[in-house]
Amino acid sequence: MGETYAKAGVDIDVGEAVTKAIARHARTTYRPEVLSGVGLFGGFFEFKGYNNPVLVSSTDSVGTKVKIACALDKHDTIGMDIVNHCVNDIFTGGAEPLFFLDYVAMSKLVPEKMEAIITGLAQACREVGCALIGGETAELPGIYHGDDYDLVGFVIGAVEKDRIIRGETVAVGDVLLGLPSSGLHTNGYSLVRRVFGETRQELEVYYPELSRTLGEELLEPHRCYYNQLKPLLPVIKGMAHITGGGLVGNVPRVIPQGMAVHFNSKSWTVPPIFRLIQQKGNVDRDEMYRVFNMGIGMVVICSPEDVSGVTDALPETKVIGEVVKQKGDKRAVLE
Repeated sequence: MGETYAKAGVDIDVGEAVTKAIARHARTTYRPEVLSGVGLFGGFFEFKGYNNPVLVSSTDSVGTKVKIACALDKHDTIGMDIVNHCVNDIFTGGAEPLFFLDYVAMSKLVPEKMEAIITGLAQACREVGCALIGGETAELPGIYHGDDYDLVGFVIGAVEKDRIIRGETVAVGDVLLGLPSSGLHTNGYSLVRRVFGETRQELEVYYPELSRTLGEELLEPHRCYYNQLKPLLPVIKGMAHITGGGLVGNVPRVIPQGMAVHFNSKSWTVPPIFRLIQQKGNVDRDEMYRVFNMGIGMVVICSPEDVSGVTDALPETKVIGEVVKQKGDKRAVLE
C-alpha cells in the first residue's frame, strides 16, 4: 500500500469525528440568529435587533497556560479561558458578544482532549449568551510536538454607536474601581513556569498559602465580567481589562490624553499566588505589576457620585485609585 495522509501524521477520519463532537457542543450555544454553524464552510449569523450597530472584534490566545494544562492532562477549563478573555476585551467598549470561533492546532488530534477543550468553550459561551458558531481544528505534525497544542479564539460583538464606551467623558477626579481577578487569568505563565517549573511533579506540590496545589491554582479559569457589569453600563465611563502590561499598562489606554491614573496598591489585598511568585522568583515589585494583574481583573471608571451605586451592586468591588492630571511623561502612578 502506498503513502497516505494518515501515515504522514494527519488522520482525516479522526478529524471528522472531532468535528462532529464540536458541532454537538456548539449547538447548545446557538441563539435564534444562528442560521448555520459548524459543518458548512462558513457560519451564518443573522444580524438584527440594532438600530445603528457597530461591530466589535477581538482575537487572542491562552498563551503558555496550555503548557500547564498539558502537564496535568486537564483541558476542560482552558476553553473557558479563551472565551472569557475575548468577551472581556470587547465588553470594555460596551459590546454584547454575538458569536465566537476557535482555532485549535495539535501535532496529533486526540478526540478526548479536543472534546474537553470544546466543553469549556461551549460552557463559557452559554454563560454570556454567545454562539459558538464555528472554528478550525488543525493537525500539524512537524510544527507542534508531543502533547503541545495552541488555542486561539475570535469573538464578534456589537454595540449601538451612541453607546460605545471610549473613555472620552472620563474627567480628572473620576474614580477607579477594581473587580477581583480569579488568579493569573491568562497572562504571565512563561515567568511562572520559569520560577516554579512545569513538570507534573512540580505542579502537584501543595502550598498551604494557596490551600491547594500549584497546578490547581494556575488552571483557575479566567474570570468573565460581562454578566456582572452589563446592568451598570449607563454609569460606566471607561473599562480596562487587565491583561499583559498589568494595571499601569492597560488603564491609561482608556483615558483621554493629558490625564493619568493614580493607584493605591494598599486598597486591595493581593492574592497569595502573586506573593508566592514574587518571593520564590525574587521578582521586582514593578516587574510583578507590569506582568500580572495582581488581583484586579477589570477596572471600571465612573464619576464619584456613581461609586456607591456600583459598589452596592457589586460589593466585592474596591476603590483602587483616581484619574488625575498628567504630570511629566507618566500616565500611571502606583503607590
